[in-house]
Amino acid sequence: MPSFDIVCEMDMQEMDNAVNQVKKEITTRYDFKHSKASIELDDGKITLVGDDVNNLNTVAEILRAKMVRRKLEAKSLEYGDMEHASGDTRRQVVTIKQGVDKETAKKIVKHIKQEKMKVQAAIQGEQVRVTGKKRDDLQAAMALVRAMNADRPLNFTNFRD
Repeated sequence: MPSFDIVCEMDMQEMDNAVNQVKKEITTRYDFKHSKASIELDDGKITLVGDDVNNLNTVAEILRAKMVRRKLEAKSLEYGDMEHASGDTRRQVVTIKQGVDKETAKKIVKHIKQEKMKVQAAIQGEQVRVTGKKRDDLQAAMALVRAMNADRPLNFTNFRD
């Protein structure tokens, strides 16, 4: 029986490359001269540090631009609160969303069932498996999920005919 999985995965190597490009740009830009601005990637979390709120927002904007250039979805980032850090600086922790959370998975399954398509959707851990008898039905389900407004980028993997 044909099937595919709906997942949310971020290419961490490309994300590491984007963060390294941001580091390089911070060291070369004139508006960051004599600034304590920095960016670090560690275990699915990105830590942004800046002298003030504007400086921190600029670093975040540069990160989004580098991500778009590397074909990474910017909506896969979840920005935390800005907090005071040592040395009169600001810090913000950005979490990279990985996997399909329970609420999003339930929304996807409910949306597919409401359309009364000839496919079955089941939640399996951090992914949703969609099975059907025909390949065309699965492709219609993919189009339906793409049109859905999810809070994270959804990818389709493991397509089996």
